[in-house]
Amino acid sequence: MMKVKKIPQRKCVGCNEMKDKKALLRIVRSPEGEISLDLTGKKNGRGAYVCPNKECIMKAVKEKRLERALEKPISDAVTKQLLEDLEHGQQ
Repeated sequence: MMKVKKIPQRKCVGCNEMKDKKALLRIVRSPEGEISLDLTGKKNGRGAYVCPNKECIMKAVKEKRLERALEKPISDAVTKQLLEDLEHGQQ
């Protein structure tokens, strides 16, 4: 009998839905305090998962869910950078 491999699930901090880990983007706060998009899912630091769309990222930032998950205040410049990275990463 073959074992069925379990697919890891994570909750989006924007819409609060459980989804497959591979379907979500990871936003990471590095040990130095820098916040960036983690396309590999392997960067060091505290991570938060969000759906790969602008609406979920904006909701997570607006309702300060991303701040709570990463335990660090998020500036407008960081939000703008995350949205730019999302647009470039999707192409």
